[in-house]
Amino acid sequence: MNQPMDTFEIIFKGGILMWPIMATSVVALTIIIERFIVLRRASIDTREFMDAMRQVLRQNRIRDAVELCDETDAPVARIMKAGLLKANRSKEDIREAIEDAGHLETPRLERRLSALATCANIAPLLGLLGTVQGMIKCFAQIQNKRGQVNPSDLAEGISNALVTTAAGLTVAIPILVVYNYLVARVDNMILEMEISSSELLELLTKGRADYEM
Repeated sequence: MNQPMDTFEIIFKGGILMWPIMATSVVALTIIIERFIVLRRASIDTREFMDAMRQVLRQNRIRDAVELCDETDAPVARIMKAGLLKANRSKEDIREAIEDAGHLETPRLERRLSALATCANIAPLLGLLGTVQGMIKCFAQIQNKRGQVNPSDLAEGISNALVTTAAGLTVAIPILVVYNYLVARVDNMILEMEISSSELLELLTKGRADYEM
């Protein structure tokens, strides 16, 4: 009775293109773990943070608001701090400071997502290339034996074709799902930063004469 093939046998059956497919999966997994850690650390309860910010600003306590930002390790807090440090400037200066801080924070959230998307695109293409390679082997066998071939003569080429295609899709599908999740999460965080920035600008410029550093 034949035993099922183990992982290494399957890789061997897939041919040389299985190695770049595996490398793609390792790179993607590394990026996914790193992004989950970064986004987890960057995530805070924005509503709770802004409630506290609103409370101290309504009491003209700019310094306390800056300290609150220093105590909160999150992109939205760093953007808020940039605006607070310009609290005694014009509305345009405050807006510019907030926008500049946002331009620094957004790429940090989006970092390596393009590489993850590339992995999702490359994996099935490598599988397709393996399929083509397998078919080339099959036709080469047919040509070498002048059409007098047995199924076993074509087994290697067909195995290359099927295994690499399956491997490429197996790697690409979960990467694509996680990529879309991460993009949605980053977009949501950016939206929260934009809303919080607009609220801070309004708080700092409404009755600003009452505020003191």
